Amino acid sequence: MIYKVHWIIDGLAEVEAESKEEAEKKIQESLEAYVKKSDPLMHVFVAKSIQGTAYLPGANDKEINEINKDNNN
Repeated sequence: MIYKVHWIIDGLAEVEAESKEEAEKKIQESLEAYVKKSDPLMHVFVAKSIQGTAYLPGANDKEINEINKDNNN
C-alpha cells in the first residue's frame, strides 16, 4: 500500500540585512537554490514550498546566544 506523507522542516537562520524583507529574501533565495540543486528534495521528497518570516531577536534570544557563547569557550 502506498501512503502519502506531508512533511515540514522547521529551521532558524541568522542573516545580516537592512530590513525584514531583505532578510527573508536572502534566506528564501538561498533555500530555493539549495532545493533545486538537490535531486532527492526535488524528486523523492518533492519539496513544494518554502516559507518563513523574519523578526528581530528578543531578550530571550540574546540570553540564549550569550549562554551558547559561554558554553563554546
